Amino acid sequence: MTQVKSGDTVRIHYTGTLADGSTFDSSAGRDPLEFAVGSGQIIPGLDKAMPGMAVGDKKTVEVPADEAYGAHNPDARQAIPRDQIPADIPVEVGLQLQMQTPQGQVMPVVVADVTETEVTLDANHPLAGKDLTFAIELVEILS
Repeated sequence: MTQVKSGDTVRIHYTGTLADGSTFDSSAGRDPLEFAVGSGQIIPGLDKAMPGMAVGDKKTVEVPADEAYGAHNPDARQAIPRDQIPADIPVEVGLQLQMQTPQGQVMPVVVADVTETEVTLDANHPLAGKDLTFAIELVEILS
């Protein structure tokens, strides 16, 4: 039976859960996730779990934060004067916004805190600092 090796393009179904058991993402009801193993297209901890699997294999993979979205970086939080945010944009904790870096890159941020004078924006990935668990099933090896 053919087993996955680095460089293969594969398709998997998955369900990702947090330590409390809540689901943060799943391919249920969607097409399987397709990626090239070892290419860096998915988080490292999940990528490492693929070699050796055969079509139809299922496994549960525990991925520590440092092999997922990394540690929560306090430097990725920035307080800006509230008057620098356009008046037509509601600022409430948890709201996702997009900022543009000086280099022109679009960067997603979340409103982390709001005071009368400042809005604190957090550019950390929402799953940064979290250990993740994935239930995966190898659906297909394309190459």
